[in-house]
Amino acid sequence: MSTVFDELESNVRTYCRKFPAVFVRARGHTLWDRDGRSYIDFLSGAGALNYGHNHPAMKAALIDYLTADGPVHALDLHTEAKAKFLDRLDRIVLRPRGLAYRVQFTGPTGANAVEAALKVARRATGRTNVIAFTNGFHGLSLGALAVSGNLARRSASGVTLGDVTRVPYDGYLGQGVDTLDYLERLLDDAGSGVDAPAAIILETVQGEGGLAAAGPAWLRRLESAARRRGIVLIVDDIQAGCGRTGSFFSFEEAGLTPDIVCLAKSISGFGLPMALTLIRPELDVLRPGEHAGTFRGHNLAFVTAAVALDLWSSPQFTADLGKKCLLLDERVRSLTAAGATERGRGMLRGLFFSEPSVAARISRAAFEKGLLLETSSATGQVLKIMPPLTIEDSVLHDGMDILADTIQEVIHEKSG
Repeated sequence: MSTVFDELESNVRTYCRKFPAVFVRARGHTLWDRDGRSYIDFLSGAGALNYGHNHPAMKAALIDYLTADGPVHALDLHTEAKAKFLDRLDRIVLRPRGLAYRVQFTGPTGANAVEAALKVARRATGRTNVIAFTNGFHGLSLGALAVSGNLARRSASGVTLGDVTRVPYDGYLGQGVDTLDYLERLLDDAGSGVDAPAAIILETVQGEGGLAAAGPAWLRRLESAARRRGIVLIVDDIQAGCGRTGSFFSFEEAGLTPDIVCLAKSISGFGLPMALTLIRPELDVLRPGEHAGTFRGHNLAFVTAAVALDLWSSPQFTADLGKKCLLLDERVRSLTAAGATERGRGMLRGLFFSEPSVAARISRAAFEKGLLLETSSATGQVLKIMPPLTIEDSVLHDGMDILADTIQEVIHEKSG
């Protein structure tokens, strides 16, 4: 039966095809459709809902702000909401980690944060080439797409995507091969044909590219290689950041200090559009207005983001998150007996299946059982497990039980 969605929405939509329900309510880890059916959410807005749906403290702050007629739109004018967010970001997140960054508010998407980072690196160095990695994904605007690896998405651009040198990510050539040997040889060999790069951009866990996770030693060596050659190191923490890997930034485990960090998705805490680029002060070289946007001052997002950051001031919150990461790790590891290979880390986990269709079949079957989870990688071979960071342990087990049963059913069906 035709619906208003089929009649009026563009063909480009995707998630509604995978999960054909009309949702009317959401809270915490649960979504309800208009038929009253509930779903455990292991999709988490593709990483935009790390704290679940309609977090009560964030919702209350948002309602209070609106009731008081606080300014919603303000371009980049000073507002009290922005001041509170910046104060908490510095006091709760940056200073305790020994990080000193300027904060550039970009347009409200992750791709816009990446575009700003690339502009800054190119302006600061006077160079144009950027080193990017196989299976990386950084957004769909042209600059961000140029540094992304997915062929289908790149092909949709309709133009040549240049000024990028693609190199193999950690583990891309198999265990025992350090891909940084190749990168450093390219950078140091005058005959390699690789122009001196302005920047190296990467995700420490490749969210859309299949959940490959770079090792801490590899990341540290990459940072050292960039520093020695005056190359700007950009970490795209749009999906892996804001606690998704267990620490606020995904690079903390490796002890990195990136030159530029891109944040979006869950930085607002509530699913409201918001993105920013953290820039080492000496790299803050763009002149006023050289990277602007009508919605770079989203005050509703500042309000909820400040409340989200307050959670990180609680030792109990971080301790509970650490326990959930261990719990999920144990449950994911138990599923590898079905022939899957585990990927990712923290609360950003994946299961790789050698047969391309299996992950998608599991996702569809799990939806019928009341569990939302998507697939990842250019071929869709990775099942992506991304529950809210705030999910109760019992519900995390419930969701993983549904997943375990579904995997067994799909594998049995395939073998039968």
